[in-house]
Amino acid sequence: MSQPTRIQLLDVKEWLDRETTPILGPLKDKAVSLLKEVKERIDDTTQSSQRILENSESEMNKNNPKTYRFARNANKFAQNIIETIESVRVPDNFNYEKLQAFCGELEKNFSSLDQMRRGAYPYISPYFIFDRRRLDVYFKRLYDITKELRSFQATKYEKAKTIEDAYSMVDKLLQAINGIKRNQENRKVADERKGILEKEIAETQQKIAQIEAKAELNELFRLNQRMEELREDVKHSLRYLQKPFFKLQSLARTSEVAIPLDEMNKLGDYLSDPYMALATEEIGYSTLKSILKRLGDTIEQGKLKLKSTRLRKARDQIDGILSKDSLIQLQAKCKEALSQRKQLLASETITALQNQQTELQNHLKELQKENEFVSSKSKMLENEQAKLLERMEYLRKELEKNIFQLTNKNVQVTLAA
Repeated sequence: MSQPTRIQLLDVKEWLDRETTPILGPLKDKAVSLLKEVKERIDDTTQSSQRILENSESEMNKNNPKTYRFARNANKFAQNIIETIESVRVPDNFNYEKLQAFCGELEKNFSSLDQMRRGAYPYISPYFIFDRRRLDVYFKRLYDITKELRSFQATKYEKAKTIEDAYSMVDKLLQAINGIKRNQENRKVADERKGILEKEIAETQQKIAQIEAKAELNELFRLNQRMEELREDVKHSLRYLQKPFFKLQSLARTSEVAIPLDEMNKLGDYLSDPYMALATEEIGYSTLKSILKRLGDTIEQGKLKLKSTRLRKARDQIDGILSKDSLIQLQAKCKEALSQRKQLLASETITALQNQQTELQNHLKELQKENEFVSSKSKMLENEQAKLLERMEYLRKELEKNIFQLTNKNVQVTLAA
């Protein structure tokens, strides 16, 4: 088997011109000839219709009662024929698609003309018989040339379509190659930006780590952890009072139990954040004790219902806090941790470090957000590149098949780098 002829994509059109001129030239000439004949047949039909128009107007002017209605019908018929046929535009420049579209338009118009003719003749007869016969002759010639043009377009001119498709494929291939180049440039920009962002993210994370390593922030971090541990201890110590507190709050809101405003507010604090509620009370937590006394009274009065197990555990915790001051040491620890944290937060050094940390963390979030966007765009461009390469290869193979079909020559289209 002979080796395929290698042709650069940019040279394909010129090569095709040389190879297909013997094929396309005669086809173009024949199409031009047929279109010229179509125009002549249209002109003949128009002139014949114009003659009916003139003769019918002349007859109408006679005002003969016997012929006036027939002449008026003939006149209207001729006007409709002329208007319809003058809407047909024979193309000067054409390709396969334009020729195909023109054939469709011509057939559609001829069908309309024929319907007008069949519908009007019974209302014109028996007058204008010679004019009608002449029109029928031109109608027949127009029909014949329309049929011949359609047959030529659908069979012989199909070869021209194959040639035109080859030219179109060359253009599409060039577009695909340009798209690939643009995509590569966009990917390069995205990858470069991604590299810059990742470097800046790493540097920002390092700066944050350096700030967090400062002794002052380490101390603050340790205190925050200590406060979280104490928060859990307080929550555990009051675990059997949370539901009774909630029910007491509900009874107070419905005025079934009277509670002073300061105690009501503190009760809300013990429900939302028991640690801060205990840490911000005076030593000995007198407000909590007052709330617990009201809670005990409400239970004894039967206004606050609890299951027996819950009730027993709640009473044990109430008794431990009121009689044994079971929270006194825990409160002292909470107050100490809170006080130390406030002192640290009041330090100008801590404030400056926290501001730097916050600023860097916000900047880091923006960098990470942009990095995610760039990464997503890079992935999208990568997928698009794969599709473009696949399309380019498909078009190249189709072009080679097309060329072989036209010239019976085995050609390998090479794409410019």
